[in-house]
Formats: sequence, structure tokens, C-alpha cells
Amino acid sequence: MKYILFVCTENACRSQMAEALANHFFGKGVKAFSAGVRPTQVNPLAKKVLEEIGIDTSRLKSKSLNELPSKDFDLVVTLCDSAAKDCPFVAGKRSIHWPFPDPGREEDPEAFRKVRDMIKAALPEIIKKAK
Repeated sequence: MKYILFVCTENACRSQMAEALANHFFGKGVKAFSAGVRPTQVNPLAKKVLEEIGIDTSRLKSKSLNELPSKDFDLVVTLCDSAAKDCPFVAGKRSIHWPFPDPGREEDPEAFRKVRDMIKAALPEIIKKAK
């Protein structure tokens, strides 16, 4: 099992989508987590676009890094420039910065769908880096 942590500033959109997508599509060999440097709440549009493709969002919640289980992550992925700059050290064998646009600044579900699809397309490459 590979443990991957996705980090964004608010843990509201991109990191939530990455966690849900990774667990849904790669759940047999991957356990994904997400957290924020300054967590707020999961954006309802992030949940909506995940549900559109059959992903259960009932357990998604914004979390701080302090709320994570004590794990040495195989990979820590920062998904926004702010998190990459502000993220404190998180135990991991490897860390990478893989930025995506912030759909949270939009109120258009299409912006969320675009970022969801970008993350989904990038996940195979991201997960390879954990191995």
C-alpha cells in the first residue's frame, strides 16, 4: 500500500478532489489523504463534480495537517503555489509540487469539472512517483 498526501492551502477544492479521485480509481494499492495549511470547508461545487462521476463525497471534510494520521507518506503532493511555499515539513519519502488552477475562485461548475479532469488525468503519473 502506498500512502499519498495531497496538500492545498484551504483543503477545499483541488486536494479534496485529488484525494477522492485517487481513492476511487486507485484504491487497491493507494490510500490518499488531503489536508490544508489553513483549512476551511469543502467547496460544494467540488463535491458536485465528483458526484457527477459516481464518487461518494459524504466523508470529505477539510482537515489541517495536524489532523492526519501519523504516517510516513510515500509521497506528499502540493497542488497550489501557496501550499508549496507555506507547507511545513510533512514526513514523506518524497515530495513534489504539481500545481493546478484554483476553481474555488469561480462559481462555474465547468471550472471545477476542468480541474477535476486535469487531476484525474495526472493521477497515474503522480502515483508512479510514489512507487
